[in-house]
Amino acid sequence: MTYLRRAFKYLIQITLIFVLMIGILMLSGYVSKDISVAFRNGWTSIGYIFFLFAVMSAAYPFFGYGKRSIHAQGDPATHWQAIERAMAGRGYEPCGETAGGGRKFRLSSGMARAMRLWEDRITIEPSLEGFQAEGLVRDLTRAVSSINYQIKQND
Repeated sequence: MTYLRRAFKYLIQITLIFVLMIGILMLSGYVSKDISVAFRNGWTSIGYIFFLFAVMSAAYPFFGYGKRSIHAQGDPATHWQAIERAMAGRGYEPCGETAGGGRKFRLSSGMARAMRLWEDRITIEPSLEGFQAEGLVRDLTRAVSSINYQIKQND
């Protein structure tokens, strides 16, 4: 269900950006206000564009979200303070715990959360090699790098 919710959010976001861009171009006079003139095949082109947006939105959650390993030796409880310091440095705040003893973090800035459509959560779970982090890939890479740095500073 999460996958479909994310895909729908991205479909709405991409469509709104497209409508806003075309609207600005039409209002400024760079593009005709008549859809049949602005697009080669008129409303049929709009249907093709919307279909393309739907395909892109359906694929994005698959490629945009992932997991990364954080290598840490020893008891996971000794590393939570370093993890929280690293996440605070990246602009994240704790927002809950998981059933498996992990923690959830979200962006502390409301504007940053809105820009990510409230899909900004990073979950960190203890695992055999240290920790497993899950979230938006572009944010996850930076967060894991910061966490690894903080853990090495503690050792």
